Amino acid sequence: MMKRIGSKKTLVLAAVLFAGVNAFGMSDVDLVKKVANSGMKAIPASQLEVLKLVDNPKNPITKAKVELGKKLYFDPRLSKSGIISCNTCHNLGMGGVDGVGAAVGHKWTPNPAHLNSPTVYNSVLNSAQFWDGRDPHLEAQAQGPIQAGPEMAAPKSLVEKRVTSMPAYVNEFKKAYGDNVKINFELITDTIAVFERILITPSRFDAFLNGNMNALTAVEKEGLGLFIDKGCASCHNDIGLGGTMMPFDASKYDLNVGGFTGTKDGMVKTPTLRNIEETAPYFHNGNVWSLKQAVKLMGDIQLGIKISDKETEKITIFLNSLTGDKPEVSYPQLPVITDKTPRPDMN
Repeated sequence: MMKRIGSKKTLVLAAVLFAGVNAFGMSDVDLVKKVANSGMKAIPASQLEVLKLVDNPKNPITKAKVELGKKLYFDPRLSKSGIISCNTCHNLGMGGVDGVGAAVGHKWTPNPAHLNSPTVYNSVLNSAQFWDGRDPHLEAQAQGPIQAGPEMAAPKSLVEKRVTSMPAYVNEFKKAYGDNVKINFELITDTIAVFERILITPSRFDAFLNGNMNALTAVEKEGLGLFIDKGCASCHNDIGLGGTMMPFDASKYDLNVGGFTGTKDGMVKTPTLRNIEETAPYFHNGNVWSLKQAVKLMGDIQLGIKISDKETEKITIFLNSLTGDKPEVSYPQLPVITDKTPRPDMN
């Protein structure tokens, strides 16, 4: 009977013996262990645990702050010209990016170092903000683009005058922080950061690590194993699957654009791989549009290995499983300006 390979008994026995074993002979349980040993971590399944992960004890998340922060995030009047908002470069409908190589800001100026806009989704999971990692916290990061000349180009005083000139904003700040609140630039950007802290996108990868062995397909599991075996997880790890500072020779990726070289020690922030299929173009200079090409380049230049076409295909299929569920964000109705609101300045 057992020699009859095509018999139903043999097929049932094989299914029992090899249940949970993937294409490269590893059980799902062993793959989860392998992921843990690589340093990659899941977004918790519990909403309470997620809140503990993303909250700032110095400025706790509340519904009122989130709603106010969302309005400020979408409000172009925080820019000098009155036409650029945080969402311009970090579009929540496009993976949290702008879909162009170099970010474009005030007076349609491309970023002078040809730097690409990183995604705002899951940015709270980063241990470093900006490509050169100069700030560790979202609150500090939120201050930079608003003031930067090639971005929103708005001085602190202008932002404060614009916001405080609108009674609806003043009332919302009081609702969020109390009647005696002092509305200054730092509080405005802190409130934007509160909103950004909720932009977490759990994916099927997280569901797999949290116990749902069917959350990933067999090919995705194989790609995950290859991702670890090739050394990709040495930089793209922890919960953010990136967001830490790593040695990186940026000049090799410049491809005749930019000039950004990282820190003086040759360190560059590792971009998150979460939602990576939605955030092209890739690398700090936004000069690579194909995810498969990006995988191969990382093998060639960063890891010093050749990743075959078949391996690239499987790794890319795994990377696509990192596309997560986005929080529902409706476009807000913004406060009305008054006679005291400073006018747009295109200069």
